[in-house]
Amino acid sequence: MIKRIINVLIICALFSVHALAQDIVSVNSKLENEIFTHHQIYCFEDTSNSVSFNDIKDGKFKNAFQPNKDYYPRNHHRNSTYWYKIKLNFTEDIIDKPSIFEFFDQTTDNITAYIPNLKGQYIAHKTGASLNFENRLFKHKNFEFIIPNQLKGEYTYYFKVSSREAVNVIIVYRTLHYFIYYALTEYLTYGLFYGMILIFCFHNLLMFIAVKKKQYLYYVLYILSIGFYEMSTDGIAFQYLWPGAPRWNEYAYGTALYLISIFALIFTKELLHVKSKAPVLHRIINYLLIARTVYFVFCLCFDNSLFYYKFVEFVPLITAFVTGITILRQGYKPARFFVLGYSFLFLGFLGKAITVLGYNKYFPGFVGHYSISYSFILEMVFLSFAIGDQVRLLRKEKDSALDETIRQMNINSELKDSINQELEIQVTIRTKEVIEKSQEIFEQAHIIEEQNHELMAINAQLELQADEISRMNVLLEKDNIQLKDNIEKVTDARAMSTELSFEEFSAKYPDQERCNKFLADIKWTKGFQCVKCTNTTYNEGRAPYSRRCTKCGYEESVLFNTIFQNSRIPINKAFYLVYLMYTSKGTISSYQLSEKLGIRQSTCWQYAIKVKKVMEERKKGKRNTNLGWSKLIIAPATD
Repeated sequence: MIKRIINVLIICALFSVHALAQDIVSVNSKLENEIFTHHQIYCFEDTSNSVSFNDIKDGKFKNAFQPNKDYYPRNHHRNSTYWYKIKLNFTEDIIDKPSIFEFFDQTTDNITAYIPNLKGQYIAHKTGASLNFENRLFKHKNFEFIIPNQLKGEYTYYFKVSSREAVNVIIVYRTLHYFIYYALTEYLTYGLFYGMILIFCFHNLLMFIAVKKKQYLYYVLYILSIGFYEMSTDGIAFQYLWPGAPRWNEYAYGTALYLISIFALIFTKELLHVKSKAPVLHRIINYLLIARTVYFVFCLCFDNSLFYYKFVEFVPLITAFVTGITILRQGYKPARFFVLGYSFLFLGFLGKAITVLGYNKYFPGFVGHYSISYSFILEMVFLSFAIGDQVRLLRKEKDSALDETIRQMNINSELKDSINQELEIQVTIRTKEVIEKSQEIFEQAHIIEEQNHELMAINAQLELQADEISRMNVLLEKDNIQLKDNIEKVTDARAMSTELSFEEFSAKYPDQERCNKFLADIKWTKGFQCVKCTNTTYNEGRAPYSRRCTKCGYEESVLFNTIFQNSRIPINKAFYLVYLMYTSKGTISSYQLSEKLGIRQSTCWQYAIKVKKVMEERKKGKRNTNLGWSKLIIAPATD
């Protein structure tokens, strides 16, 4: 009894070990394509990134390999290195029929394949998005490794994968014949896809040039961004645009996603007239545009690994989708195609997310892999319908407005005819009245003519009186001028001889301009002569009343070579100080000057010493002039 139980346990253990063993894929000459999934792939995560292939081959980490539980294996931790192991059982010798391993995710940075040859030796082959495109086995967007001719038997293959982005490790066995057929078909499909993008761009660009509607331009930029994103993620851009610069792969798809979000939101605002129909959503979109731009700049300048978080694009997608639904509920018909297009786009993103998360076993792999491309095509079609529907509505409104204009013009024409008839009747009546009035006017004109003769006689008399008044005004004007000159002379004489109050003196020299004019008249009484080159011709200088020599360009200030040169007190007060010193013959004290001028006593004292010195020098010169106090102004050197 015990032996039976032990035998049962042993059999169960053997079955469990067999159940846990790695599935081996059988290969024969008829097998053209095989995608490795589930237990066909065993995985080992190297968190230290230090395990070498020799360690793997020697069996040190044999028990570390675990069966793949997802539909496709994934690098759940982007900082780790992942080792993948698959087994092929060649049921017959395959000679002169080469086959390959192909990796689908074009964003994988590094892939190293260790493939045994006929001698059982492992040969390493390296490729990936971080290497130049020219290093690849085939000039193809995917990653391929050639499988040499294999004899009948079981072989184990190892793959070392590392990538800074989360990737699906999709490993496919294909014959070279089937690979060429598949690649040509795939590139034909891509050609149709990108051709449709170019056709949509060209059509909408022509529409923008024709009708000058900005939504056409934003739509062109939006679908170009879609094309750029698809080329970046499919590896087409790396193959044809920057094959020698793999560094660009780290930024290309992130930049494309940013452009898609930005132009999608701007296009939404323009197409659906969000600003007028939904102001709150319009502000939300503007804030989202700013936030998305800040996030993009931060990723671009500081941490490009944040580009890997593609789920942030759901925020602009959902915002545009909700905006379209909101505008559609308000009855704006073009929004129906907009909502329909974004519905397909939303389903495409959902299908891609399911594929990335490893749940695409529920529908064909090509559907999940190309779901975004299909959804983009449908979205472009329906968005074009939305733009066309908007143009149709605008044309309908325009035709309606034109019909209303024509109807109004007919009403206006009928109204004009009725008004003209009424005017003709009124003109006839008015003409009769005018004829009657003209007779009265003729009689009144005769009376007015007689009155005009009388007025002409009166006007002649008034003209004589006006001439006499004009002659008297001329005489009075001359007398006024002479009286004004006499008053001016009397004031000048008083200023030169007797003491005036500051108020009286200020009336004569009220401001700086009047003082400068007075200085200029005295300084250059005998004419201008340049102190540098003795030239006698000048132009007006930049400072008021200064003079610039026309020969050497030297500009002489009106204060230069006068007692006021380098003075720090207002010039009208400096005038009055010199005037007081002159009229008091230098006997006035600095305290009196300070009281009269409102200037500090020390300043008045220093200035009084300067004036006294000039007065003494004038006395030594023994020159009698009638300039009064103004003779103290010019410095002795030029006196």
